Amino acid sequence: MPWSGCRVSADSGRHTASSLRQVAFQAACGRSRHPSGSGRDESRRRSAVGGYLAVRPKPAARLRLFCFHHAGGGALSFARWQNRFGPDISVIPVRLPGRETRLREERVIDGEQLSRELQAELGPHLDRPYAFYGHSLGALVAYAFALHHHRTGGRPPEVLAVGACSAPHLGMPVLEGAEVSEEGVLSVMRASGGISSQLLDRPQWLRLTMTIMRDDLLLARSLRAAAGDPLPCPVLAVSGRDDLLVSPGAVHAWSRYAPEGFRTGSVPGDHLFVRDADLAELLRAVLDERRPLEPAV
Repeated sequence: MPWSGCRVSADSGRHTASSLRQVAFQAACGRSRHPSGSGRDESRRRSAVGGYLAVRPKPAARLRLFCFHHAGGGALSFARWQNRFGPDISVIPVRLPGRETRLREERVIDGEQLSRELQAELGPHLDRPYAFYGHSLGALVAYAFALHHHRTGGRPPEVLAVGACSAPHLGMPVLEGAEVSEEGVLSVMRASGGISSQLLDRPQWLRLTMTIMRDDLLLARSLRAAAGDPLPCPVLAVSGRDDLLVSPGAVHAWSRYAPEGFRTGSVPGDHLFVRDADLAELLRAVLDERRPLEPAV
């Protein structure tokens, strides 16, 4: 099926907003943001337990699928994906600093700094056919890193898939001020369906969760400010049918960055549809269509 202007969809299931209890715990243990150029020892970060790779690539897989999580989230967002994709696709969640097993590391708010660190750790694993999926903030991370890797002479992804994210040039109103306000953070959390009753009942958890969310939004602003170049690979852009934060039209605007081919898709669910099976099924179908000719060794 040709890519230009195509639309695909998944119809089964509905998304139920998940609790941010885990994120609150992450924020409680994590450290504050760390901008570029402040003298951080990057080699020490990469040697931390787990690093950016939540799991190691499966050597026999025909394709490596690197998955980038949403703001306030972590690699556990993709915990069920390996079973959904099967053994021939190696699902590799990417974990940003300041959450999960990287709790004691400082969060990154500078997009260029993040791309350099991703290149250092993920770059050696991009020598075989691979694809990227990024959800919300993760879409911007995947886009920036794909460009960075290509500029350094690396092979492009087979596909770059983005979900629940407006095209980089559209921006977000909450990111327009000098600082991201507390009310702005709360508005994003409400619209994404990410504030659970458990979180509202625990003000300390809520404050800590907002801290990590604010830093991730600052990272999103940095990534959007540097965006503009087209991607050297086809793009799949997926929207949630009940997403109150990002409209289908804003997702479709990724076509500007996809001269190599573009498709849109939609799945049931709100902004956090990443945890439902529909998205994995849709992405699996697209990746099967673009089965690489190069076999795994």
